[in-house]
Amino acid sequence: MHAAGTCALITLNEKDLPVVRAMSPFLPESDFTVWFGTNPESRKVNEIKKNPNVTLYYLDSDASGYVMIHGLAQLVDDPKQKEMRWKDEWEDFYPNRTEGYLLIKVTPQSMEVVSPTRDVIGDAKTWKPPVAFFETKK
Repeated sequence: MHAAGTCALITLNEKDLPVVRAMSPFLPESDFTVWFGTNPESRKVNEIKKNPNVTLYYLDSDASGYVMIHGLAQLVDDPKQKEMRWKDEWEDFYPNRTEGYLLIKVTPQSMEVVSPTRDVIGDAKTWKPPVAFFETKK
C-alpha cells in the first residue's frame, strides 16, 4: 500500500447499502491503522456513527492487485491528533480546521491481499485471496 494507489472508504448508509468514496489517507501505521481527514458534516460521519464497520480498498497503481482492509472506524476530534494529521493541500477544503475538520481512525480487523506482480494470488480454484487477521486490542 502506498500513496500512488487509489484508496476507497466504504461505509453502510441508513438502508444498509454500501457507499463508496475516494479518499486521501495517511500512510498506514505499523499496525495497519489508517487515518483520514473529513468534514464533520459529511454523510460518512453519520454512517460511521450508526455502524463503525468499514472497508478500505486500495488499488495498486498499476491496477494489477489490491489490498482490502475490514476494520472499525472511530471519529476523532482531538486537537493534538488533528494537528499531527494534517495535509497542507487540504487548506482550501477545511478553512476552519478547529471545527470543520475531523479525523477518522480505522483499526483493522482483517486484510486480504492480491498482488500478481509480487506473486501473491488467490486460490487457483476459488480465487479466495490470502487473508490476515488482526488481534483486537482490549
